[in-house]
Parts: sequence; C-alpha cells; structure tokens
Amino acid sequence: MSEAPADLPSGAVWVEDPRDPRVRDYFQLTDVALRRVLEPQEGLYLAESDKVIRRALASGHRMRSLLLTPRWATELTELVRPALADGIPVYVGSPGVIEEMTGFHLHRGAIAAMHRPALPGVAEVVAGARRVAVLEDVVDHTNVGAAFRSAAALGVDAVLVTPRCADPLYRRAVRVSMGTVFQVPWTRIDPWPGGVDVLREEGFTVAALALAEDAVDLDELEARPPERLALVLGTEGDGLSRRTVEAADLVVRIPMGGGVDSLNVAAASAVAFWAVRPR
Repeated sequence: MSEAPADLPSGAVWVEDPRDPRVRDYFQLTDVALRRVLEPQEGLYLAESDKVIRRALASGHRMRSLLLTPRWATELTELVRPALADGIPVYVGSPGVIEEMTGFHLHRGAIAAMHRPALPGVAEVVAGARRVAVLEDVVDHTNVGAAFRSAAALGVDAVLVTPRCADPLYRRAVRVSMGTVFQVPWTRIDPWPGGVDVLREEGFTVAALALAEDAVDLDELEARPPERLALVLGTEGDGLSRRTVEAADLVVRIPMGGGVDSLNVAAASAVAFWAVRPR
C-alpha cells in the first residue's frame, strides 16, 4: 500500500485500490466494446488531459469526478479547487494504481468523468449554419476526432453523425479532436439516409463525397459553392452507401494523382472542408 503524499489537496481522496467502487467510472477504459455500451447507458463520457477538461467545462458540460496522479493534483489547482468547492469528488492515485485501474498509463496526468449532455435536434444544430458535415458510419474514433478538429479549424458550422457512427464523446475521439467536439455543435441524424430530406428541407444542398462516374471534381464545387452546403463523408473502406449517394443532390470527388484512388476519411474531410470554406 502506498502512502498519500503530504501535499495532497485538502478534501481530495487518496485511492489505493484500483478496484475501489468509488472510481468505477474509470475501470477498463481500454475495453472499447464495453465502454461503447457503458458510457451512454451511464450518462457519462471521459475527458482526458487538462486542456480537454477545460474545453468541456467551458462549453457548459458538468464534471462528476476527477482522477489525477499526485503531480497533477498539486499543479492543476485551477481545476481541483473549484471541483472540491462544488462538492465534486477528486480522486488521486499513484501512476501504477491508475494504470491498473484504467488499463493504460495516464500520460497527461488527469482524466475527468463528465455528465453526458442531452443531444439537441437536427434543426437546432443546423440553424444558421452555412457548412455542415455528415459522418456516415465512420467507426474509427480517431477518424471521428480528426474530422471534428478539421471542422473546427476550417469553417464547418455543425457536424451530424449517423446512428452507426462512432461516439464523438468516446475518450479517444475527444482526445484526437483536442476537445473541439465541445466547440462544434453536433448531434445524431436519424433515420439515415432519410435525413437527407431533412437537410434539403432546411435549405442545404447535399453533396456526397464518393467515387462515381457522374461525380464532379471538388474544384468545381469550390468555384461555385451553394450558400448552404452539407458534405457527406463515408465509412472507412466501403465509403458511402449506395442509398446515400443516390439520395444526394450531387456527388463530388477529390482529384487524385500518383495512382491513389481515395484518401482516408479524416484526410478527405480536411481537404473538402478547406475547399468549400465560407469566403
């Protein structure tokens, strides 16, 4: 058993048992299949690193507990003190105990269990938007996070994710996005591809990024972009479904060279978002 450090913040809880039920939110974080079910059911998600936690709090999300290694418990006083003052549990454990608890080494020294907010409706999310991205069945959390980061950087006003798309609030997606999942308004669009009609009713031209004989080059769309545009990007490997391509107003392809037919969905999103960014 390890002893609590002498400079442990007053009110913080020293955790010695990696299976302590008080920190069950942080168990088995590397088990993706388990967490995919557990986190939405429990109404929580995990924010890793002080930068991501700050962005979550700045967006109005509420913390339910905070887990830190001793070094960060003393250095991140601007997170620890308000949490303790609000009665939010702050748990501190040695790096070894936390690694056994979570399944990985907490390189950034801080992770927070956050209350999962209720998702708004599609009409609310796209109200006033000029550029919207739709992620269809993108299953890799890294790609989802990267697409959100590109959306935040390149003028996309909102992101819609289909029912089978990976959770943007999963820890890896949040981390890769550098917390921009809290910056860009998003929600799930269901049913899909029936939601194409919803976007059209909201005044959007729906453009599907896909390889098709009748696809126009992205250069053409960039030269004459519609006022309100929804770009739809498909899952890794298979790309967009045939039904989605048929439902879209137009099909767009990114011109390729070097014998390459397409880009990874995260890379393709950055290229497309840059090309059609509002001027």
